[in-house]
Amino acid sequence: MTHTPLHAVHERLGARMVDFAGFRLPVHYSSILEEHAAVRAAAGLFDVSHMGQLTLAGSGAIESASRMLSRRLADLAIGRVRYALLCNERGGVVDDVTAYRVGENEVMLCVNAANRDKDFAWLTAHAGRGVEVRDTSDETALIALQGPRSAEVLARTAPEEVTALRRFAFARVEVASAAALVSRTGYTGADGFEIYCGAADAPRVFESLLAAGRPAGLLPAGLGARDTLRLEAALPLYGHELDDDTSPLEAGLAAFVDLAHDFIGADAIRARRDAGHSRQLVGFVVDDRGVARQGYAVRHAGRNVGAVTSGAPSPTLGRSIGLAYVLPALVATGTALEIEVRGRAMAAHVVETPFVRGERAGRRSAQRSR
Repeated sequence: MTHTPLHAVHERLGARMVDFAGFRLPVHYSSILEEHAAVRAAAGLFDVSHMGQLTLAGSGAIESASRMLSRRLADLAIGRVRYALLCNERGGVVDDVTAYRVGENEVMLCVNAANRDKDFAWLTAHAGRGVEVRDTSDETALIALQGPRSAEVLARTAPEEVTALRRFAFARVEVASAAALVSRTGYTGADGFEIYCGAADAPRVFESLLAAGRPAGLLPAGLGARDTLRLEAALPLYGHELDDDTSPLEAGLAAFVDLAHDFIGADAIRARRDAGHSRQLVGFVVDDRGVARQGYAVRHAGRNVGAVTSGAPSPTLGRSIGLAYVLPALVATGTALEIEVRGRAMAAHVVETPFVRGERAGRRSAQRSR
């Protein structure tokens, strides 16, 4: 297992460590419930340095990246971020990424840790002439500061103007005297920031944010809370809701797929849409006691109609929730489902997503725009 630059800090804080995507990472420090609640009410601090950073640079970088991504980048201003999909020729998802326009001829992609090598190979194979693809992951640390009081915490360690960033915008500033790229982005459904800094600076930045955030109720948070938070926000996780065979339209990501734009996989996505998808992603709430987990069968009217992709108890709602692929005829809100758990059927029903929104999600400030 690979250690992140913050491994010693996690050990000092008494984190329970687990193996994840080839890294040794904290699953929690105190408890998942406490850390989840801190992010919804105040702030949480995550080490997400396992995520990969891949850069395309050169005169053809923006055109090349646009050809590979489901959204255009030519109209993306420097200092802005755009969520998009890398798709294959079959219309499946190679990865979901955030694209940072860091220069006139340069874009940085933040990619999923488990897909870093695959994405690098894909980008290199399709980049074309005049484009250099670099992997800067090993020299970069990524810290996520999330929650409604995150701007207040960040202002104690960075220039106050950075807290005025709009959603999906970034700036290069100093955080705790370390050079950093700070974006108003995150994976929790709450307001928050993601802070990219040099690996050697990461412990100082993390410790400074911890100290600055304690009076506001900030807690260090691990993978457990990160997963329950992203599930409440109905955000997809690669390997669960997305994979090389799944169309982004099946996954409910049409807003992030510009089919008027010619990119790798666009023709296949259109063809699959026109032929009619055999399944669609929905959110559900469990009405009985129990938790739906990935892979559990979903039934309706006595027959199998799909499978759970993600499921967990929602600390905010006090009920078990989940995401599942089901037949397109069953996506209407209120549709009754059954989740099969070791031979027992748990009653559930389809609901609108995200499961948690607005102030309850910790979005009290910052305009949401993409």
